[in-house]
Amino acid sequence: MKILVFGLGALGTVFATCLKSQGHNVFGFTKKKYINQLKDKKLKITGLFGEKEATLDDIFTNAEQIKNKDIDLIIFSVKAYDTHTAINQIKPIIGENTLILLAQNGYGNYEIATSILGKEKVILSRVIFGAKIIEIGTAEVTVFADDIVIGQPDRAIPEEILNEIAKIFNESELPTRVSHDVYAILWDKILYNSALNPLGAILECSYGTLAEYEETRNIMNKIIEEIFQVAKLRGIKLNWEDYKEYLEYFYKKLVPPTSKHYPSMYYDIKQGKKTEIEALNGAIVKLAKEINFTTPFNETITNLIKTKEKLSLT
Repeated sequence: MKILVFGLGALGTVFATCLKSQGHNVFGFTKKKYINQLKDKKLKITGLFGEKEATLDDIFTNAEQIKNKDIDLIIFSVKAYDTHTAINQIKPIIGENTLILLAQNGYGNYEIATSILGKEKVILSRVIFGAKIIEIGTAEVTVFADDIVIGQPDRAIPEEILNEIAKIFNESELPTRVSHDVYAILWDKILYNSALNPLGAILECSYGTLAEYEETRNIMNKIIEEIFQVAKLRGIKLNWEDYKEYLEYFYKKLVPPTSKHYPSMYYDIKQGKKTEIEALNGAIVKLAKEINFTTPFNETITNLIKTKEKLSLT
């Protein structure tokens, strides 16, 4: 299979290294400022997925370079705030049989991609392993909470194709399963990330530390309760009857295996980068405002992160 990994950050590096190690034709796409550090260099991963290294077939910085490559699958791992620009950037190279798999955080990526490319081209995924960049081209897998889940929420892609992609991922030691409920499963991650990521970034602490203290638990509980309220009002299907049921699962099953993990938002701010807050708590605020509903906890945490972003640049 010919695979293009669009975005060679932490997750993209893991996908590209694992798939190339299994013998697939794998190309990378990165920003021009990184190309000299990546060109002709082996990608490496360490951590929970083992130690692997691979030299990609090529790395590109613009779509013109990829024409006539007949790419089968594009794994899209850019930040959510770049989704619209990046989708339009790769649109010219998407052939009749090319599929795009969204491996991103937050709400809105699927909606943007399908509005531009059509549902029959877009696979949604929920990725809940965590990785961090050690240096450009080297990533460490620091946490693994569950399989990668892939699916097409609108049943617009045959299940046998999804199963084949899952098989390729599993053979490449990227644990993956197919689910028709991938959209609701993605919302599980939105709940998880919205509660933990911004608060961990603001307080500069791990997920486990946030769960230890009554004060931070109360804030996370309110963030989650507001998301459930908005989802119900917007007709968004979640996997949980109510927020209290989810909270029990959140504290007993989700936080413990990731207790030592620091959020990617924490590292983004430390490096003076923009965060994905608008695709998480900010998206909840926007969805609420569109129906004249208020979400004070999500709005407050969004404003705090935006301020912390600005302070990191001064």
